[in-house]
Amino acid sequence: MRKLVYYVGMTIDGFIAAPDGGIDHFPVGQDVLDFLRDDYPETVPAHIRQALGFDDRPNRHFDTGIQGRPTYELALRIGITSPYPHLRQYVVSETITESPDPAVEIISSDLVGKVRELKAEDGLDIWLMGGGRLAGSLLPEIDAMVIKLYPVVLGAGIPVFTADFSPTAFELTGTRRLENGALILDYARKQ
Repeated sequence: MRKLVYYVGMTIDGFIAAPDGGIDHFPVGQDVLDFLRDDYPETVPAHIRQALGFDDRPNRHFDTGIQGRPTYELALRIGITSPYPHLRQYVVSETITESPDPAVEIISSDLVGKVRELKAEDGLDIWLMGGGRLAGSLLPEIDAMVIKLYPVVLGAGIPVFTADFSPTAFELTGTRRLENGALILDYARKQ
């Protein structure tokens, strides 16, 4: 059975994006680019992978991605309708009624049922791309997390989870420190 993995960048104070959804505050140096190229190349949008010269890298962890409408709109704003053509792409939205691209499927109802259906398939794991509200609604389905913890404090922004109070235990299964001070934290749902 495949896992739903919340793979996301986060600030020290728990934000995954600025209040407007921007992510340029994350320090992305050569150490982060090397990590992405070697470990998670599939998590970089195709147009950036190509620009960085690692678009030929195979998917290592994920073959499917699920994102919320606000996350998807970041790509739409720059005219990209299929940001991850190397993945099966799903966008969760009640307001987008028709996909702007045949490679992107809209999930407008029974999100948990769709996630369980995807988890039951064969293949690589499923990347929960964000955002915080979507992660909060899927918390009971999240099997693992990979948090890129950046040494930055925002003070305000989009939190890593937006959900009702619901303590859910995860176990730290791995750590890695990058040169810029970012930490890669691997967690598995505690059984």
